[in-house]
Amino acid sequence: MTDMTLPGTESRNAWLGLLAVLPLVLLVAMDGSILYLAMPHVTSALTPTADQALWILDIYGFVVGSLLIAFGNIGDRYGRLKLIMTGAVIFGAGSLAAAWSHSPLMLIAARALMGLGGATLLPAGLAIVSALFPDPRLRARAIGIFAATFAAGFAVGPLIGGMLLRQFEWGVVFLINVPVVLAFLLAAPILLREVRSTTRGRIDLPSLLLSFLGILLFTWSLKTAAAEGLSAAQSAGGLVGIVALTAFLRRQTRIDHPLVDLGLFRDRVFSIAILTGFLSLVVWSAASFLSGMYLQSVLGFDVFTTALLTLPGAVVLTMTCVGTARIVEWIGRKAALVATYLLISAGVSMLLFTSTEAGVVAFIASTIVAGIGYGLSFSLVAEVAVSAVPAERAGAAGSLAETSNELGNALGITLLGSLAALSFRLLGPGVAGTLDETLDHAGITPQVAEQAREAFVAGMHIVVGVSGLLTLVAGIVAWLWLPRTLP
Repeated sequence: MTDMTLPGTESRNAWLGLLAVLPLVLLVAMDGSILYLAMPHVTSALTPTADQALWILDIYGFVVGSLLIAFGNIGDRYGRLKLIMTGAVIFGAGSLAAAWSHSPLMLIAARALMGLGGATLLPAGLAIVSALFPDPRLRARAIGIFAATFAAGFAVGPLIGGMLLRQFEWGVVFLINVPVVLAFLLAAPILLREVRSTTRGRIDLPSLLLSFLGILLFTWSLKTAAAEGLSAAQSAGGLVGIVALTAFLRRQTRIDHPLVDLGLFRDRVFSIAILTGFLSLVVWSAASFLSGMYLQSVLGFDVFTTALLTLPGAVVLTMTCVGTARIVEWIGRKAALVATYLLISAGVSMLLFTSTEAGVVAFIASTIVAGIGYGLSFSLVAEVAVSAVPAERAGAAGSLAETSNELGNALGITLLGSLAALSFRLLGPGVAGTLDETLDHAGITPQVAEQAREAFVAGMHIVVGVSGLLTLVAGIVAWLWLPRTLP
């Protein structure tokens, strides 16, 4: 620990400030991993439709992804500590509402409220950490700890969730957020100082509305098409979403104070790093959701056993986050970025060896190999994004990094989750839109139940095959496009 210590009170305060932020980072990560594990319990209790089940999972990510950029800029200009404390209160209130939800629509609304608060937590926290450590070497190490904590949340989240779900109803996975939020609200005013930049300029409301509506309408169109098929309303919503997103991007090049600094993407390293964060979370979210359902609803493991099976991969992911700086020093940044894609591709492809009778070994091997790739991604994306800009733009840059992660997380469920849902609708017995709904249906025969399980596994295989091919191609492109040596 001696190399992590700076002389004087200022350095001690910096590390204490980091410790104050880390519980919120852990909380956000745990929230995602626990929910994937709890979804079979949620679907049995609230009986959502296939479309509603996907919205429960990813409305949080869509709201966060739509607001991260705006809130990153607001924090830069008006104060990151105020923003993160306000967001923590909103996140806690949304967690309470989610825990006591009695219908799918109420849970979706509560998750949206959590997303409103969550949009402030990671970018403001990352910007505060960046400001606390002006030295690039120590800042990179602090960001590595930040990323490792995020990964650790995935490691302990399923285990804690599995133990709690054995004793309590599904709402407990949201109630555990409340004490963490309260602890942060008590500690933050003491351990953190207000951080803002000298940047001036108003937040462009048309840009905010265009990005928010564009993301929501486009993803709603995709999800509706997968669950119910094509329709006039679905197609119109998707078209309006595409137009809104196109207008948003064009507007960013024409206004004085854009929400997204598109000029950052002229740097190849920055662009590849952001793409890495996006694609890794696309694959991670879809694979985690589908494999959690597979272990419980196809192989029949209880929630605690499922949590234990996820632990080896999560531990590897966490250890990789901690050691990413050394890995980069050893093999170079280019090789690390390319290895991220190749490891994720190889890991997720191992799920092709699962079946309705067996698949535990393939699942564990998949999470371990892919976990190394995810760990590299979580650390590299944040470091490159924050290091590429001046300190006064750290919030906006951090927001781009977190936006790539959150949108990847949400779109993984929307794009690949919808592909799995479409496959089940086409290959399944036609009793209901999801596997759990089919298995819970009264009076189904063993033959129909087996057909439903086979259809789910076939859909999962299609998704992991597409994921493996996509990340493999991206890795090859990164190797060819990036310069031989990176700074």
